[in-house]
Amino acid sequence: MIIGGSASQALASQVAMELDDKLCSVETKKFPDGERYLRIKDEIPEDEKVIVVQSTGYPQDENMMELFFILDTLNDMNVTDITVVSPYLGYSRQERRFKEVECISAKATAKLIQTMGVKRLISINLHEQSICDLYDIPVDNLSAMPTIAEHIKNTFDVKPVILAPDKGAINFAKEIAMILDTDYDYLEKVRLSPEVVETKTKNISVKDKNVVIIDDIISTGGTIVNAINILKEQGAVAVDVFCVHPVLVNDAVLKINAAGAHSVQGTNTLKSDVSFVSVAKTIANHLKSL
Repeated sequence: MIIGGSASQALASQVAMELDDKLCSVETKKFPDGERYLRIKDEIPEDEKVIVVQSTGYPQDENMMELFFILDTLNDMNVTDITVVSPYLGYSRQERRFKEVECISAKATAKLIQTMGVKRLISINLHEQSICDLYDIPVDNLSAMPTIAEHIKNTFDVKPVILAPDKGAINFAKEIAMILDTDYDYLEKVRLSPEVVETKTKNISVKDKNVVIIDDIISTGGTIVNAINILKEQGAVAVDVFCVHPVLVNDAVLKINAAGAHSVQGTNTLKSDVSFVSVAKTIANHLKSL
C-alpha cells in the first residue's frame, strides 16, 4: 500500500500506478495557527507492507513533521513493515561538523526517522553518499541520471555536450554522457595571475555546440547563471539546464532564463514549475527489486 504525503501526492500516485498497488487515502489540513492535522482514512492490515512517499523540502519543518505524523499513526495501527521514500531528504546537506558544537542536521534527522519504526529509507541523489552511514537501517541512494538521460534522448534532436558546473558534479555529467554516448566536461577555475582567475571548460570546446548543464541541486541559481555566461562567451549554441532537485529559491528560474538558458528542467522529487521529469519508474523499479 502506498501513502503519499502532502509534498509528494502526485509522485506517490505515479509510483502506485507503476507498481499496480493501492494508494491509501490520507486527510491533511493546516489549522489557523499553522499546526497540522492528519488522518489515515483507509484500513491497513498489520501485516501489510506500507510505502510512505514524502519529500521533505521547503517547508522542511512542516513536511518533516507530517512524515513523522504518518509514521507514528502507522505504528499505532501496528504496521511493522514500513519503507519511507523521501526523494528529496531535507536537512541532509550537513553530514559533518564544520565548526565546534554545531548541529549535524543530517545525523539528527537520521535519529528521528529511525525512532519511527522505519525498516528502509529510499532517497534520490543525496547530497553526499556518506549520509547513508548515519543510519542503522538500509538506506538506498538512487540516481535520477538514467531518467534524465532518457528524457534528453527523447527530446533533443542533437546529442549535447553534458557539462558539470564544477568538478563536484562531474560524476553526474559522466553518468548521463555514458548513457547517451556523448562528450562531457566540467568548468574549472584557472588562476592566470595572483589577481586574475579564468573559468573555462576543462577538456573540450563548446563552440558551436549544444550544451546541457547538470547538477544535483539548484537553489539560488548563482552557479548556473555563472556557467551559462561562460558557455555563451565560449560560443555555445544553446544551453539547457537540468537538475535532480529543483529547490529554486529567490527567483532562481527567472535569473537562469535571463542569463540565456534555453530551458530549465528538474525532476519531481520536489514540486516546482520546472518538475518535468518523473522519477516514479526509478522508485518503482527499485521497490520491485527488494
